[in-house]
Amino acid sequence: MNRPATRINPTPRVSVIIPTYRTADLIASCLDSVFAQTYSDFEVVVVNDGSPDTPELEGVLQPYLNRYNNEQNNDRIVYLKQENKRAAGARNNAIRHARGEFVAFLDSDDTWYPHHLGAQMQLIADDPSLDLVYANASDPAHEQPFMSRCPSHGPATFDALIVERCQIPISTVVARKRTLMDAGLFDEGLARCDDYDMWLRTAFSGAKIGYSRIVQARLFSDRPGSLSASEVRMLEAYWCILEKCKRTLPLRNSDRAVVEQRAAEIRAQYLVEEGKCKLEERQFDKARELLAEANGYLHSSKLSLALLGLGIAPGATTKLIAFRNWVRSVTKAWAPESELKEGR
Repeated sequence: MNRPATRINPTPRVSVIIPTYRTADLIASCLDSVFAQTYSDFEVVVVNDGSPDTPELEGVLQPYLNRYNNEQNNDRIVYLKQENKRAAGARNNAIRHARGEFVAFLDSDDTWYPHHLGAQMQLIADDPSLDLVYANASDPAHEQPFMSRCPSHGPATFDALIVERCQIPISTVVARKRTLMDAGLFDEGLARCDDYDMWLRTAFSGAKIGYSRIVQARLFSDRPGSLSASEVRMLEAYWCILEKCKRTLPLRNSDRAVVEQRAAEIRAQYLVEEGKCKLEERQFDKARELLAEANGYLHSSKLSLALLGLGIAPGATTKLIAFRNWVRSVTKAWAPESELKEGR
């Protein structure tokens, strides 16, 4: 079912990149949102990343190939199959086959609002020095839009991305293909957060990044089985990427200081979350070890109290911590929206 990569059709301005794995039930909504765009100068590159639901996926794709791939429509969908290389490998494959000057990313379980591509391309038209742009998004798992939870303040520089003063949702990104190629594309050795790693290297290489606060996409970040489902693993991946920056990028002293401080903060957060997991598994000694290491950086009175309790009565302390977390989650769920916004 692969389409030939070499064609003689007019070159589209934008190549929309959609990696897919176990999303045969979601890909139709994704594609419908792409072909509903008010901006139409694009092709779509769908990459089947060795998905076990390939027969179902191809059954869903076939009507789109029949409709959009003909002489009049200039073969607007490219379908590629590969052995499983995770999202980074799928995106790299698509970028290499992309004919557009720009690439736009969309995960197969996400959707765009009709104005998205037009708005992003207008940002670039208004400021041709921009190399990458992103936007705000909604998420059914959260009441607030992405930028209300994960803000973007000020210029989206390397330092801003390191400390998460600016955060980039990949399904809103439009970037110059050449910029991503020059930055080295996505790191296929990373199981998680390969997009964050890509944006860091892109910004470090001098690319200019802009963004819009308008909600332009709908994200499904908490879908069961998605890579963002495990906070512990995400924190671990985040810390590993910061360590990678220290090893591989020619950082100035000021940049290195920012990266080192942030890496220490994220590792402490990771140790706390991993310690909680060990508590739930009743591995009390390991939990104490992890929490003690975290507190060496955090110097938290609450953590110190928890460590004391784990030394005296680990079972009771674990139940108390679990009860406190439950109360906090219930209180947050029932709190008025005004209180949540004020952080009460």
